[in-house]
Amino acid sequence: MYDWGKLNKILRLVVLVSVLGAVCMSLVDLNGYRNAIAGIPTPRQSAAEGHVRFELDGYQVRIGYMYHYDIEALVVHTKNYSGWDIGDKLGPKDAALAWGRVAENNKNIDFHWDQNNRRVSWSISPDVEERVFGFSGASGLEISNNHLIPADMAVKWKIKQIRTGDHIRITGYLADVVGYRSDRNFTWKSSTVRTDTGDGACEVIYVTDVEWL
Repeated sequence: MYDWGKLNKILRLVVLVSVLGAVCMSLVDLNGYRNAIAGIPTPRQSAAEGHVRFELDGYQVRIGYMYHYDIEALVVHTKNYSGWDIGDKLGPKDAALAWGRVAENNKNIDFHWDQNNRRVSWSISPDVEERVFGFSGASGLEISNNHLIPADMAVKWKIKQIRTGDHIRITGYLADVVGYRSDRNFTWKSSTVRTDTGDGACEVIYVTDVEWL
């Protein structure tokens, strides 16, 4: 004879475990995962001309093309910006992208990645950095924080899908952005070298395509 009370308890437990598993899997998919990829080359850029103009939130915006930009990278962290200011509306996501030895060692070294206030931060002990990269501060030459400005709605949808751990290729332009409004102005100017750090070192990319590799 079946003990229906015990069977009901077991069934409830099975359902609960299944739901918790689905939630955990969705969180992993939402936030991404820690990954490492060897052999990713340095980003490439070449001279470019041209610009686009449009109106956004009362601003007359001009995005000038500084360089064609082609970056293959490992996504080590992302940060969404959903505020009301023009920067958040232009570039709703920042992606911290790594290549070279940083991307290769991202699993065996905990870089403690973080992003906030349009910056990326990380930490690595000096002895580990010197052993792996050759000198203190070298890891900063193979990582960049990138303000991603979508060229259209299809690209915007792709940018929204970018997660930590992805191996991607972004193409577009390093950009000089200026926005004029009656009460204020807005500017973003991209870094054009990979060797800088600190304020002004972020790449501002007018993104024309995102590809998953």
